[in-house]
Amino acid sequence: MRIRAILNKDGGTLRTMDLDELCVLAKDLFAREGHELECTMVAGEDVEEALKAAASDPSVEAVVAGGGDGTISAAAGIAFKSNKPLGVLPAGTMNLFARALGMPLELDRALAAIARGEVDRIDIATANGRPFVHQFGVGIHARLVRIRNNMVYRSRVGKMLASMRAILSSAVDPPRFDVELHTEKGDRTVTATGVAISNNPLDDSPVPVAESLNSGRLGVYVAHSVSTGELLNLAFDVMTGRWRANPAVSETEVNGIVLHFPKRKRGTHAVVDGELIDLETEVVLKLHAQALPVIRPGHVERSNEI
Repeated sequence: MRIRAILNKDGGTLRTMDLDELCVLAKDLFAREGHELECTMVAGEDVEEALKAAASDPSVEAVVAGGGDGTISAAAGIAFKSNKPLGVLPAGTMNLFARALGMPLELDRALAAIARGEVDRIDIATANGRPFVHQFGVGIHARLVRIRNNMVYRSRVGKMLASMRAILSSAVDPPRFDVELHTEKGDRTVTATGVAISNNPLDDSPVPVAESLNSGRLGVYVAHSVSTGELLNLAFDVMTGRWRANPAVSETEVNGIVLHFPKRKRGTHAVVDGELIDLETEVVLKLHAQALPVIRPGHVERSNEI
């Protein structure tokens, strides 16, 4: 198979590596598995254009995206529209979609897993037509991302520490908003601190990711209006994998959902796979079953493969 790898040289782990050396080793590994690999290294601002070019090139049979969750989310959206299989090379802080896909988080093992993988089809979701592979969020999550984006950090550990500081800052005067939820199960209006819609229901791990990527269902999670103390307790429960038992949280699974924000303020944001976007008064969220072609990771040993 002819594969093009698009590597975000400004993203996460990759910005500290010798990418020329990585590509030489990766090409040799893929050749041993019967594939032809071409590496393209681009700046973060050029990643989306490079991904689109690869997806539209008839000589390319599959695309590998290397970077953080933002890069992978953009690549998944392009794969969804082009129907060209996507391989995920995790090089970010959380690597949420890679975890859900079962991809090894070490780059050498991830490359080997992609080279030995098989093409499969999994679910993807959209919010007002915008694809996402992990989560759409409103309220506390969007505030957390906005605060963290204004902080300076230069490493994965620095970003994690910035996230912790952002949680503490976000907990002061927690957001409170009204939202109408319309699903096949009925309609309801709640006052919430946060709402999250996930591409497939989440598991109970300290880093919650989809339990399955082929359930054909969205996960709907509502954090009802809480105080500062209650929000900090919820944050602790999320980090320890006990959030389902928190009394502020309700959840359900649906085929699709429409969120309506009757009192939306101008300048309010939502977050999609870690990226801030403007929040619209009404958001239609849909699950597209088995609409995303991906390279499922093949088996690799624990020892280094390249």
